[in-house]
Amino acid sequence: MSAPFLSRRRLLFVAVGLTALGMAGLAGMAASQGGTPVKTAAVMTPTQQLTQSIPANLPNGAQVEQGRYLVVAGDCISCHTRPGGAPLAGGLGLKTPFGVIYTPNLTSDAQTGIGGWTPEQFYGAMHNGVDDHGQNLYPAFPYPYFTHITRADSDAMLAYLKEVPAVSYTPPANQLPFPLNIRFILKGWNLLFFRPKDFVYDGTKSPEWNRGAYLVSGPGHCAECHTPTNFLGANSASKAFQGGELDSWVAPDLTGNARTGLGAWSQAQIVDYLKTGRNARAQAGGPMAEAVSYSTSLMTDADLTAIATYLKALPASLAASTLAPDPQAMARGAAIFSDSCTSCHLENGVGQPGYFPPLGGDAAAQQANPAGLIHMILAGVRTAPTPTRPSPLTMPSFAWKLSDQEVADVSTYMRNSWGNRAGPVSAGQVARMRNKLAPGLNRLTANSGDHF
Repeated sequence: MSAPFLSRRRLLFVAVGLTALGMAGLAGMAASQGGTPVKTAAVMTPTQQLTQSIPANLPNGAQVEQGRYLVVAGDCISCHTRPGGAPLAGGLGLKTPFGVIYTPNLTSDAQTGIGGWTPEQFYGAMHNGVDDHGQNLYPAFPYPYFTHITRADSDAMLAYLKEVPAVSYTPPANQLPFPLNIRFILKGWNLLFFRPKDFVYDGTKSPEWNRGAYLVSGPGHCAECHTPTNFLGANSASKAFQGGELDSWVAPDLTGNARTGLGAWSQAQIVDYLKTGRNARAQAGGPMAEAVSYSTSLMTDADLTAIATYLKALPASLAASTLAPDPQAMARGAAIFSDSCTSCHLENGVGQPGYFPPLGGDAAAQQANPAGLIHMILAGVRTAPTPTRPSPLTMPSFAWKLSDQEVADVSTYMRNSWGNRAGPVSAGQVARMRNKLAPGLNRLTANSGDHF
């Protein structure tokens, strides 16, 4: 279809659909020119980069250390590090229904990274969603949340990034068809859904709550993934933190809902989950595993407690109505669970807390959208390695063993046993997920269900 036949609303819809990527990073930044790389790239893992000591003789050492911590809190490295690439050098290809976006180089290289950026330019990206040339960034970069970051914190982040070893690397060009490559139309999206806004301290709340609110709504941008989007791809403010879908994963409800959210979790359990990637109720897997490994596990206990304080104060989402499961599906699911799942989760679903999570009362299993559970059964999942628990645990793939109907039946059984209550899962939902995951599942099937 040629451009003249696309309405302005259609143009806007196509462009803003990219926001569903959540943590895509500074996808639209153009590399600055001029200057000479001031660092020599060293071969480091992401964790080594994030935990490397700041040289004591740096004149702005305190600011750089502050920036390092904020880059950790923002989980910048997860999206700006490609497989096999140097930390923060960009090039991670993010597949979308509209094409591929490659994250930019955030190292100190002046030609291909952001070594030549000024504090004003960097703050413009964070606060206003524009790059160093004044062009609109795609809202896949979560500037609607980073806008809350203070100028001092933004300056500190840039100060740290300018100390990251320079890597001369230019990511591939985004593979976006016309008119998605026209940034001007993003002004319409901003007009509808974005207003630059400083963080406002709430004097009626405790300092701990305010610190948590700043970290969650600013650097951590948690609602970006944990909020459903509207038909234009923007987060639905009225349903903030009530769960969202990220590619083929579900970012669960974080509100006080006792069934699908954090209502049944204690503050200490939230801290434990963020610090170690697991607690007595759950384990971090999928995109959250990276967030724990490269972000929350490296944050201070005080800040994790502040985050937990803020999350525990979120009002509960409304309980979703659910259909009663088919008794025959439940019976089939029980048999499949007994055959395939009890060696880890035990027959009564109590699991082995800290290793294999209990399934009774499990919020992830009871989400309105079962996509996350289906994904885990089909593809398996690997937990987050953290400084306190460096050995990850792996749940194997069952795609090679279970048919679509069998996955649907065991999912329905888990979602409606041991006090759980959630809608039934259909074979069609499983088939669609299997198709989305097909390349990876084919590799797993060739190895007869080997772990990731």
